[in-house]
Amino acid sequence: MSLLAVLCTTVHAQDPVKVSPQCYKVLLENDQVRVLEYHLKAGEKEPMHSHPAGVVYVLSGRKLKFSYPDGRTEEKAAATGETIWREPTTHAVENVGDTEAHAIAVDLKFLARIRPHD
Repeated sequence: MSLLAVLCTTVHAQDPVKVSPQCYKVLLENDQVRVLEYHLKAGEKEPMHSHPAGVVYVLSGRKLKFSYPDGRTEEKAAATGETIWREPTTHAVENVGDTEAHAIAVDLKFLARIRPHD
C-alpha cells in the first residue's frame, strides 16, 4: 500500500463532514479544494477530525476550545471578518463562547507545485 493511500484513508476516517455533518456543508469540491460552510452553536462540541492545510474566513466571531490528540488544549478567539491560515491539523472543537461560530473553510487538497527557477 502506498503512503498516499494510507494518508487518504486516515483523512477520510476523520473527515469533518462525516463525523459532524450537522456542522459542515460542502459548498464546492473539486480536485484542488473543498470549500466548507461551518456552524457550531454556543456550547456544542464536535469530535476529533482532521483538516488539510487551508484558509478559514470567519463570518461571525467566536471563541473555540481546541483539543488535540496529544491531550493539549487551547482556546482561540477570532473576530468577524478575520482570515486565518490553518496548517494541517487534527482536533476536536468546543464552542466556549456565547454566540454561534460561523465560518467558511477552504481545505487545500494539494499544495501548489514549486515553480522552476527562472
